[in-house]
Amino acid sequence: MNNYKITAILIFTVSLFQTSLWSQNTQYCDSLIKRGIDLMWKKEHEKSLEILIKAKNTAEKNKWYQHYFTASNNIGGNYYLMLDYGEALNQYLESYSTAIAHLDESFEMIVLNNIAILYSKEKKFDKAYDYFLKAYTIAKKRNNKVKIGYYAVNLASVLNETGKPLEVQKYLSEANTYLKNHPDILYLSHVVQAENELLLGKTVQSRNNAIALLKDQKNKFSADNQIVLHLLIAKSYLKENELTGASEWSKKALSQNPDPEKKIEIFRLLSDINRKLKNYERALVYKDSVFNAQDQLNEIKNGQLFESSQIKFQLQDYKKEITVKDSKIRSDRFIFFSILGIVLLFLIFVLITYRNQTIKNRQTQLIAQRNQEITLLKLQKETDDKILSNKKEKIAVLEQERLEKEIELRNQKIAAKALYISGKDQLLLEIMNSLGKIPELHQNKAVSNHIKQLKKHLSIDTEWESFMVHFEEVNHGLLHKLKAKHPDLTQNDLRFISYEYMNLSTKEIATLLNITPDACRKRKERVVSKLDVAEPLHLSDYLSTL
Repeated sequence: MNNYKITAILIFTVSLFQTSLWSQNTQYCDSLIKRGIDLMWKKEHEKSLEILIKAKNTAEKNKWYQHYFTASNNIGGNYYLMLDYGEALNQYLESYSTAIAHLDESFEMIVLNNIAILYSKEKKFDKAYDYFLKAYTIAKKRNNKVKIGYYAVNLASVLNETGKPLEVQKYLSEANTYLKNHPDILYLSHVVQAENELLLGKTVQSRNNAIALLKDQKNKFSADNQIVLHLLIAKSYLKENELTGASEWSKKALSQNPDPEKKIEIFRLLSDINRKLKNYERALVYKDSVFNAQDQLNEIKNGQLFESSQIKFQLQDYKKEITVKDSKIRSDRFIFFSILGIVLLFLIFVLITYRNQTIKNRQTQLIAQRNQEITLLKLQKETDDKILSNKKEKIAVLEQERLEKEIELRNQKIAAKALYISGKDQLLLEIMNSLGKIPELHQNKAVSNHIKQLKKHLSIDTEWESFMVHFEEVNHGLLHKLKAKHPDLTQNDLRFISYEYMNLSTKEIATLLNITPDACRKRKERVVSKLDVAEPLHLSDYLSTL
C-alpha cells in the first residue's frame, strides 16, 4: 500500500505543477486588455498594441472568444486613432468574424458600429449607413434601448451627410425617447437635430437650438462638439446672407484650436464669406489656409502611417520573439514530461509486477478448491438443465395445444356467426321472393321498389370487413401474408381460403358464398392453382405452414 501512496502523491504533484505551468486565468487576460485600452486613450499606441496583442494571443490559445474579440476590437481602435484605417478595418473584420462564429449579437453590433464610424470618417456614407443600420437592427431585436438610441443618432447623422434630411426625424424621435437618462448621447441627438434643421432651411430654429446647447452644455462636453455648434451657427447666418454673423462665429470656431479637418472646413467657410463680402484678398488668404491645413493633415496622416508601420515592424519582431519563446517552452515541457512519464511508467511497471505476483500467489491457493467447487456445480447444473429442459418442452407442447384449441374455438365462433348471417340473409331473400310473387304486392310499385332495395342491400356484404378483422386477429394475419406472397389473389379467393382454413364443409362454404357445391369445388381448384399447391387435398396443409 505504501507504493500506491507514493504513486498517488507523485501524480498529484505532477498535476499541480502542470496546472500552475499552463494556467492563465481570464482575470490576467482582462488586466492586459484594460492596460492596453488605458494606454490607447493616452495615445501610447506602441505599448498599447504590444499588450493587446499579448492578450489576443493568450485568448486565442485558451479559446476565450470574448477576450479575443475585445483585444482585436481595441487593436483596431489603436490603428483608427493612428489614422491607419486599412489596418483598423482588418482588425474590426476579424472581431466581426469572431462575434458571428462564437459570440452573441451584442458583440456583433458593437463592431458593426465601429466599422460604420470608420467608413464615415472616410466619407463613404453609403457603406456607413448600411453598417449603422445592421447594428441598429440587432439592437432593436435585442431591445437594447440605449444602443437603439445611440445607433439611431448615428443613422440620422449619416442621412444628413447624404442629403436625405427628410428621413432623419423618425430616428431622432426614437433616440430622444430612449436617451432621456443619457444626456451625453442625447446631446449628440440635439446637435444632429440642429444640423437637420439647417439642411431643411430652418436657419433661425437651427441657430437658436445650437446657441441653447452652447449655453447649457458649455463646460460639459469636448471642444470638438463646441466647434460643431459654432460652425452650425455660422452656416445658418451664411444661408441668410448675414455675412458679419457668419464670419464672427466662424472665427470663434477657429479660436478653439480645431483639428486639421475642421480647420479646412472653417477656412473654406471664411473664404466663401469674404468672397461674398468682396474682400477677395482675404478670401485668397483663407483659401491658402485651406491648402496649408490640407498639407498639415496629410503630414499628420503620413506621420501616423509611418509610426503605424514602425509599430507593425516592431510588433512583428515581438511576435517572432513570442514564437521563439513558445517554441522553447514547448520543447522544455516536452523534455520534462517525457522524463517524468518514463519515471512514472517505471514505477507503475514495478507496482504492477508486485501486484501481479501477489495476486498469482493467492490464486494458486484458491485454484484447487475452486476447481472442485466448479466441478460439483457443473454436475449440478447439467442435472438442473436437463430437468428444466424437459419442463420447458412440456410447457411448450401444452402452450401450443392451448393456442391451437383457442384458435380453433375462435374460428368456430366466426364460422358459426358467418353461417348464421348467411342463413338469415337466405331466409330474408326467400321471404322477399315470396312477397314478390303475390300479385297484389307485385302490382304495388312502392312495395316492389322496397323489395328490390332490400335485395340489393342483402347482396352487399357488409359483414365481410368485420369478419376479416376478427379472422386476421385470431389467425395472426394469415390473409395478409397470403396476399403478400400471392398478390394475384382476389377478395373472393381470400374469402374462400378463410372458410377453407376454418375447416368448413363444401356445402357450408357454398351456402356462405351463395353458390352451388360444384361451383365451390371448381373455385377450390382455381385457388389451389393460384397458390401453386401440388394437389388440391394439400390446401389445408399448405395454409398451416404460413
